[in-house]
Amino acid sequence: MARFNIDNLDNRKESVIARMATLVDQMLTPYFRAEVRGLERIPPGAALYVGNHNGGLLMPEGMLLGAALYRTLGMAAMPYGLGHEFAISVPVLHELVVRLGAVRASHSNALRLFERGAKVLVYPGGDYEAMRPYRDRDRIVFGGRNGYIRLALRAGVPLVPIVAAGAHQTFLILDDGRWLAKLLHADRLLRVKVWPITLCLPWGIVVGPGLLYWPWPTRILIEALPPIQFERQGEEAASDEAYVRACADQVEALMQAALTRLAAERARA
Repeated sequence: MARFNIDNLDNRKESVIARMATLVDQMLTPYFRAEVRGLERIPPGAALYVGNHNGGLLMPEGMLLGAALYRTLGMAAMPYGLGHEFAISVPVLHELVVRLGAVRASHSNALRLFERGAKVLVYPGGDYEAMRPYRDRDRIVFGGRNGYIRLALRAGVPLVPIVAAGAHQTFLILDDGRWLAKLLHADRLLRVKVWPITLCLPWGIVVGPGLLYWPWPTRILIEALPPIQFERQGEEAASDEAYVRACADQVEALMQAALTRLAAERARA
């Protein structure tokens, strides 16, 4: 199979995106009884989508969001995804995700994309959030990471929070295994901070982050919140630790309120 340079911004193929969107609409959207809202709030031009990460490597909210964006707004709204080097280099998965627009997570790649007027998608919680325990399924868990704020400030682009509820109930994470990741030196060898213990179909109990699984058909709600344009912009703002933290607190509070609201709606259904 083909191997791609994950820093190349020209790997993305609209034909692959279109086929994937059709498959998602035909299969995943009805399976998850998914609903994607608020796309009318997406601004034109360059912007940073910031989402909450769910479902381990499966990441159903990303596929559902992408299909809805393509169907509703076309390629102009489709983001390039900033992905962890390990996750987007997994054999087989690699060949697909780079064609869908995944690039190595770095500020330099993001800034090059913004210069093209492109949208960029980031999941600040990364492995912490994607592998958070089931008890934290309705919590935003960014783990103190605020590089996404610095990126938005440096680039001067609007930040669009994208919140998904239900996507973390496609399997059951018993423990995120941070202690096990340290024991195995996974943080040094693979740049991952967790080594989860999960219960999933069809494998049963699984130790480690690497297996795809059959997702439980939980209902998934996704909402794009109004874009945020921070009052201060540029390198000076991005270097102000207190200001960056205040901006991150604002974004996380808005996203947590939306997640709590969407989770309550799911519970009533």
